[in-house]
Amino acid sequence: MRRVRPIKYEDRLSVVDHLDELRSRLIVCAIAFVVAWAFTAWQNDLVLRIVNQPLPPGIDPITLGPAEAFYTTLTNAAYAAFLIALPVILYQLYAFILPAFSPTERRVATPLLLLVPVLFVGGVVFCYFVVLTPALEFLLNFNADEFNTQVRARDYYSFVTLLMLAMGIGFQIPVGVLAACKLGVTSAEKLRRSRRFAIVGIVVLASLLPTLDPLTLILESIPLYLLFELSILMAAAWGRPVGEVGEEPAPEGSG
Repeated sequence: MRRVRPIKYEDRLSVVDHLDELRSRLIVCAIAFVVAWAFTAWQNDLVLRIVNQPLPPGIDPITLGPAEAFYTTLTNAAYAAFLIALPVILYQLYAFILPAFSPTERRVATPLLLLVPVLFVGGVVFCYFVVLTPALEFLLNFNADEFNTQVRARDYYSFVTLLMLAMGIGFQIPVGVLAACKLGVTSAEKLRRSRRFAIVGIVVLASLLPTLDPLTLILESIPLYLLFELSILMAAAWGRPVGEVGEEPAPEGSG
């Protein structure tokens, strides 16, 4: 690992140097993940208790194979480890790609890149505390008189993981909108005129998430639409195209 130092925009590296830097940063990411995974595997009872919390009282996940409990425990520990190691992974990713941007482009890209993990974590937290519990209560109690409903551990954890991942990605709407405005693809005024299409698109996007029940669809659609409205405000304030940044007219009398 010869190169883990930040690279400047003016630096000129060969392909071998770029690959060497990439390898070094991937090694750092792998070490951070393995250390976090060792910790979450050690505290696997806490991890499983947190993931099981949204389940209705009296329902515990069941396993149907001799190795399912082992693999499910390690898988959940790995997901938790990824969240813990995420700051290190993102830092290494940003340190690798940001030197490719000019100073002007970096001033535009840096806030957007910093916004990505904040919104992702916000989506995961919103899903865990707001969406999961009512969604599970609705789904597990639906037509309960006709079924002996039990929850298989593997299916439940996959459901929770996919739903939180999807919400984390869905919360990236402001980043996508701001990026489109910076590239000149759209503007705040165009977004205001497209609210009806945005509502339809958001409902379609929410319907593509792992749940299809109407309650969860509403709980997922409302914050996504609010994020779209927030995106319009952010685009009006900071969404000028990159080519216009720094092109304010010079004051009169300046040389």
